[in-house]
This record gives sequence, structure tokens and C-alpha cells, in this order.
Amino acid sequence: MPTSASPTRKFAAVGAVIALVVAVIALAIAVGKAVEGSRDNGDPDAAASVTQQEDAGQQKMYDQLAEQTSRRQDGDPLAVGRKDAPVVLVEYADYQCSFCGRFTRETQPGLIKKYVDAGTLRIEFRNFTIYGADSERAARASWAAGQQGKFWEMHDELYAKTRKGSALATDRLVEMARTSGVKDIDRFREDLDSEAAKRAQQKDQDEGYGLGVQSTPSFLVNGRPVAGAQSADVFGRAIDDAAATAKAKGSGK
Repeated sequence: MPTSASPTRKFAAVGAVIALVVAVIALAIAVGKAVEGSRDNGDPDAAASVTQQEDAGQQKMYDQLAEQTSRRQDGDPLAVGRKDAPVVLVEYADYQCSFCGRFTRETQPGLIKKYVDAGTLRIEFRNFTIYGADSERAARASWAAGQQGKFWEMHDELYAKTRKGSALATDRLVEMARTSGVKDIDRFREDLDSEAAKRAQQKDQDEGYGLGVQSTPSFLVNGRPVAGAQSADVFGRAIDDAAATAKAKGSGK
């Protein structure tokens, strides 16, 4: 479980994993095996997903990365799924990112139905804001809704369509909170601008930067990076592989 140590110390042990993944992606692109990402209104490209035969050393590094990043906290409002699920998917995302919205609308519901509801998968969301103050305000708003048990409803409302700039002004966020079922709007406004909300947002930001995350959405599936808004099949294979690895470890194989 993450500690209160500085991001530099906290993630120093997993820096080799990030360097390895970057090198693998670069190699795949060079040999023409990478899938070209889509482009949309200046958003980061949906990066390629790379598959490879992993040796025991690489798997150890993925395990270490998963241990550092999977919080598995009781009552975490920014998580869905069993605390003890064998697979944890961690998402680093920005509410102004259209590819993040695409994942939320098109891919995540199927993952929840197939894997979360079956107890195989837990999804943990991180507010990794790369588009400035409007994104930071939206991140704090989602956190504030979570204080009243409505994080995922607010999350889905924010991603119901691509919203940028003034569409994420405070009054607009209040309207979305009401639509999401947040009852105490005065408390929501207070929580949105609170120091606690700012600390939570900064904690997620520091975690992402400490890992070397540079674009959204970025994912870890039991520590194995998956870059970009990939298809449901790509995520399904990553989850199935992670579940099989976890089962093998549990059986001592």
C-alpha cells in the first residue's frame, strides 16, 4: 500500500519498469508492430499496446509496480470491485481527455459486467490532470461527489460527452452533481474547494508523475502498463493473463 513518502523515493524502485516499457514500445513501433493511435482535437494519441513474452524478471517488476500502486483501501469512493480481487486495473485520466471518455463510455461498462461483477477485477481511478485548472476543478468535483457516495455517477456524467474549458466551470459542475444524485450541494461546493480535495488530487498527480505517466488515459493491470484507450479485447486479454498469473501464484505453480 502506498506510504506518505515523497514521490521520488516512493517510486524509485519501479523506475526500471517504466524504462523497460518505454523501450519495448519504441522497438515495436520501429518494427511496425504497433497499432497506430487515433487523433482527436489535440488530445494525446491513443498509444499502442504491446504484447510480449515476459520472463520471470519482468513479471517480478510488474508485481512490484502493482504492489506500489494498488491501494485496495476499504470504502475507497474512487474504486469499484472487491478489495481482494485478484486483478486491479488502475486508470490515470483527465476529464478533458476525449480518449478517457471513450474508455468510460465504450469499454469500462463491459469490463465491469464481465470481470468486476464476477469478483475478478477491481478498478481504481486516479485524477491525473494534464490540461490545467479546468481539469483540476473537475477532478476535485468528482472527489467531492465521492464524499457523498456519488463518485462514479459524477465520473460518468463528466465523461458523458467531451467537455472542455468553461463547460467545467463551478456552476456547471454543480449542475452535473445534481444530475448525478448528490444531495447536499452546499457541502459539495465546500468539498470541491477544500484543502482535502486539493491534497487528494495532488496525491494522484504525484503518483502518476512518479511512475512516468505522460499521457491519458494510461493504465496498469496488476502492474503491467496498457497505454491508451484500447479495445475491450486488449483489456480482456490483459485481465485474463493477470488473473491466470495470480491463480498460478496462489496454487504455488
